Amino acid sequence: MSKIIALANQKGGVGKTTSSINLAASLAVLEYRTLLVDADPQANSTSGIGFDPRTIKASIYECIINDVEPQDAIQKTETPNLDLLPAHIDLVGAEIEMINLAEREYKMKLVLDKVKDDYDFIIIDCSPSLGLITINALTAANSVIIPVQCEYFALEGLGKLLNTIKIVQNRLNPELEIEGILLTMYDVRLRLSNQVVEEVKTHFQDLVFETIIQRNTRLSEAPSFGVSVIMHDANCKGSINYLNLAREIIRKNGMVGEAETKQETVIS
Repeated sequence: MSKIIALANQKGGVGKTTSSINLAASLAVLEYRTLLVDADPQANSTSGIGFDPRTIKASIYECIINDVEPQDAIQKTETPNLDLLPAHIDLVGAEIEMINLAEREYKMKLVLDKVKDDYDFIIIDCSPSLGLITINALTAANSVIIPVQCEYFALEGLGKLLNTIKIVQNRLNPELEIEGILLTMYDVRLRLSNQVVEEVKTHFQDLVFETIIQRNTRLSEAPSFGVSVIMHDANCKGSINYLNLAREIIRKNGMVGEAETKQETVIS
């Protein structure tokens, strides 16, 4: 069974792209077939995993607007089990082009339905907005992860995002769930970081992931090398944090047993 997870927060700089790349890479390293979908016109997931968006011939944009088959746009990455459905700057215009299309909120779902059986996980990196492309991602997804940075104003705008999720659940995708709230950019030395963790846990309780993503130099460096942190330095804090998050999601979705069954089937 495939699981489609969108990472969304209309607030920029919360670690959304970093989390998308590194969660997808961690799931892949744990031997789950994973597709990373770059649904952000800035194409940071595309460049952060080693591709030049300017040289991309076919992207999520062509799949949504020109009905290009997703199989023709998907790129294999250097990480085993990890593929990429890239983005480029043309995606900026997609929202305007989609306005007059029938069933416009379901365009990404139709694209991902064609390939979802090829993967265990599909991770969608959303743009920092609540526009039509993000609505498409939430309509296509089974669940949403909300990254929240451990800084001042952490909860600002979260109400608006939760309201959007509720609207999508009511009108477009009744099966959409909140996978969890992910605390990012945690600095153990700062009292503020600890206050934010307490505040978020008080507000959202069981919705908050146990795993917290700590500030880490290796994590910040990795995109400039065009690789995930686990390919950059497998032993650093950032790698360990994201592997723990991947394991937490696998456990939460009861997919550990599924993987074992899969291996047994192959052996027999």
